[in-house]
Amino acid sequence: MNKEKTLLIASLSGLVAVGLGAFGAHGLKDILTANDRIDTFKLAVDYQFYHTLAMLAVGILMNTMDSKLFRYASLCFFVGIIFFSGSLYILALTNIKILGAITPLGGVLFIAGWALLAGGIAVGNKK
Repeated sequence: MNKEKTLLIASLSGLVAVGLGAFGAHGLKDILTANDRIDTFKLAVDYQFYHTLAMLAVGILMNTMDSKLFRYASLCFFVGIIFFSGSLYILALTNIKILGAITPLGGVLFIAGWALLAGGIAVGNKK
């Protein structure tokens, strides 16, 4: 993704994370308690925030350094949020345990995103 898309998606992801965190704490509390998934939902929100902030950092780095690896890092973070946090949100709300099998794919994408970010910093050229 280019820097404009990276920053836009990160901004929107932050907005969604705040909204879901607040809604989970108040509007979904009964469902999450009944499913015994408050911690699962909180983990999804936390990891969405961590990787939203990582995407913001990547977008900012794209302004000062030039590396294709940053584009791939931001894509990994974005798709990782969808797979990791998305599967945990659905699991927490539906208690369909098979969805937990998708979560590790998001985790692998997060790891790849961090590796690509490190690689981009190591080999990137300053603008």
